[in-house]
Amino acid sequence: MKNYLFGFIGAGNMGGALAKAAAKSTKEILICDKDSTKASSLSDELGCDFGDIVDVVKNCKYIFLGVKPQMMADMLASVSEELCKRDDVILVSMAAGLSIETIKKMAGKDFKVIRIMPNTPVSVGLGEILYSKSENTTDKELTEFVEYMNGAGVLTKIDESLMDAGCSVSGCGPAFVYMFIKALAQGGTECGIDFDTSLQLAAQTVLGSAKLLIESGIDPDTLKQNVCSPGGSTIEGVKSLENSGLEDTVINAVKKSYQRNIELGAT
Repeated sequence: MKNYLFGFIGAGNMGGALAKAAAKSTKEILICDKDSTKASSLSDELGCDFGDIVDVVKNCKYIFLGVKPQMMADMLASVSEELCKRDDVILVSMAAGLSIETIKKMAGKDFKVIRIMPNTPVSVGLGEILYSKSENTTDKELTEFVEYMNGAGVLTKIDESLMDAGCSVSGCGPAFVYMFIKALAQGGTECGIDFDTSLQLAAQTVLGSAKLLIESGIDPDTLKQNVCSPGGSTIEGVKSLENSGLEDTVINAVKKSYQRNIELGAT
C-alpha cells in the first residue's frame, strides 16, 4: 500500500467533516472506520482511499484519532505494537479533555502530537479549529498541517492549558447557537410567520451578525447599541433578554461544559 499524508481513524460526524476539509487540499487520504461501509462511502465521495486501522497506522503521516475520549485508551492499545514501529508519524487528537501527554502515554511512546479541537461548522468550511502541539513536533510540520487544513475554516493556535476552556466556547458553542436560532425562529412564528421562513430569517441574521462582528472589529456592546433606537422595538426585546438573565445563562452553560471537559480528562 502507498503512503498517505492524512489518515483518519473514525469516519463519524467530526472525523468525516475533517476528512472533507482535508480533501479540499489533498487526495492523499486514507480512511478507516469500524463500519467499513461508512469508510467506503466517504472515500468514494472524497475521491480518496479506505482501509482498516492497521493500514492507517502503517502508512499515514498525520493520523487523526477520531474516537471518543472514553474509547481512546483501548483503541491506541490495540494498535500500539504497529504504531510504535513508526518514528515519522504525527498523532492528531481531537478528544476533549485528553492532554498531549495523556495521548503519548496511551500510545506507548513519545510520539509527536497535534491536539486540535474543531467544531461542526468545519463541514462547510466555516469552522473554528483550536490547536496546540507537542514540543517534539516541529514548526515546519505544524505549518504543513495548518496549510492543508485551511479548508476547514479558521485555525487558532492556543496554549494547551486553555484548550478545554476554548473548546467550551467554540467546540460546544454551536449547540448553544442552534438553540438560540430555534428560539428566535419560534418567536417569529408566535408573531405570525411560518416556521421555515422564520428559521431562514433567524439563521441568516446570526450568520450576518457574526460576520459583521468579525470583519468590523467593533465590540459586541457597540454593535448591539447600533441596532437599538431610543424608544424603539429592539430595545424592548433587549430589556426582556436582560431581565431573563440571558448572559448569565450562557456563561453558566460554558462553565458547565468546561467542567465536563476537565472530568473527561480525569477519567
